[in-house]
Amino acid sequence: MKVYLKDGNIATKNLNPGTSVYGEELIQEDVEYRIWNPRRSKLAAALLNGLKNLELDDASKVLYLGASTGTTVSHISDIVINGRIYAVEFSPTTAKKLVQLSRQRPNIAPILGDATKPKEYMNIVEKVDLVYCDVAQPTQTELFMKNMNLILKDDGMGMITIKARSIDVVQKPKKIFKQEEKKLIEKGFKIIDKVKLEPYEKDHIALVVEKNF
Repeated sequence: MKVYLKDGNIATKNLNPGTSVYGEELIQEDVEYRIWNPRRSKLAAALLNGLKNLELDDASKVLYLGASTGTTVSHISDIVINGRIYAVEFSPTTAKKLVQLSRQRPNIAPILGDATKPKEYMNIVEKVDLVYCDVAQPTQTELFMKNMNLILKDDGMGMITIKARSIDVVQKPKKIFKQEEKKLIEKGFKIIDKVKLEPYEKDHIALVVEKNF
């Protein structure tokens, strides 16, 4: 994954030079870089906290669940310059901003859809190398697995950012994380990396998984 270190921050090479997506700092050197804010992106937080086993190259195909306005999507867009990101967002208002972003970045394909119902969009999405899930709701692990089973390539991988308080506000986050990991393992997935997201996000963990043949 082509991520760069700039003045203690991580950054991606700007696919659309001269344009900031969410107010991030642009750094001009031999080429232009965009500072990747870990307080606005859980993937940036995970990378800064030591996540190493996530594979993305310039031709990767990505299914992004919970794309919101496209902050993290835009940085993945910088990385998979010859690939494609199928960005699923449930809110019509938010999806409009994704559509605007896709006009500047043709490797983003916005999809107005419900991540709990992947069969409704699987006919317009090719098999992908990565399923990335940032959907904060009680069934986030279940919908993540459902999408991977339908749309992930056999040799692909998945990444989910789990927000403990979205699953249960009473149980301790550590117990919730173990519970969600167990669900993945029992359904045939292998956890190959995990990092907590503090201090950028409280009570969050990021898991990278692959199919366990």
